[in-house]
Amino acid sequence: MVSPTRGRGHPPGPHTLRYLAIPIVILIVVSNVGNALAPELVNSHPLQLIAMNSSNRVLILVTNRLDALSYYGVGTLRLLVADPLFFLIGYWYGDAAIRWIERRTKSTGETLRQWEGWFAKAAYPIVFVAPNQYVCLFAGAAGMSVGGFFATNIAGTLMRLYLIRRLGEAFESPIDDLLSAIREYRIPLLIASVVLFSLMTVKELRSSGQGMDELEEEVGEDRPTDELEPPVS
Repeated sequence: MVSPTRGRGHPPGPHTLRYLAIPIVILIVVSNVGNALAPELVNSHPLQLIAMNSSNRVLILVTNRLDALSYYGVGTLRLLVADPLFFLIGYWYGDAAIRWIERRTKSTGETLRQWEGWFAKAAYPIVFVAPNQYVCLFAGAAGMSVGGFFATNIAGTLMRLYLIRRLGEAFESPIDDLLSAIREYRIPLLIASVVLFSLMTVKELRSSGQGMDELEEEVGEDRPTDELEPPVS
């Protein structure tokens, strides 16, 4: 049994949190750029689109336009790339990281606390079914073994891709109709999408910068006062 939210390791350096945050911020930006360009890329460059953004919506739209090797290969890598980062935040910062997540997501804080309780009883099934960023953080905080986490996380990710692939096959005709409509109205959709996701990116980056400061205070990581702010504000 895995015990919840303890944290089992020690950060290797005083600014480890910042080093983990930088690739997470980059992934946020890349994902939002993919979202903004989706009306253009979904028909012309579907593989590039899932390399940038692997949301369920995108995966369903492109699955029938990609061969199995491309779909599973790129889809798996893109879905997994951030998971070790959240696992390490949980592993190294334990309770402090959990408290920070709960404060930052007040609307879902109650759900997160329920997940904590469930995690103590069914950690591996939860990681398999829902390997999202919060679950990966819980896995690290609970001290789940690295090998067990990766095996379960990869298996769950592959199952997710398989189910989306089957769903795409079952609804191939409606998906093709939607892609045709996107192609026809590509320009106005692209303009609207770029504006929307540009605003969302700015908001998320500002929130990420503030949130990282809060988490550093929570875990007690000090930084020099003259240290430059990260490129997230």
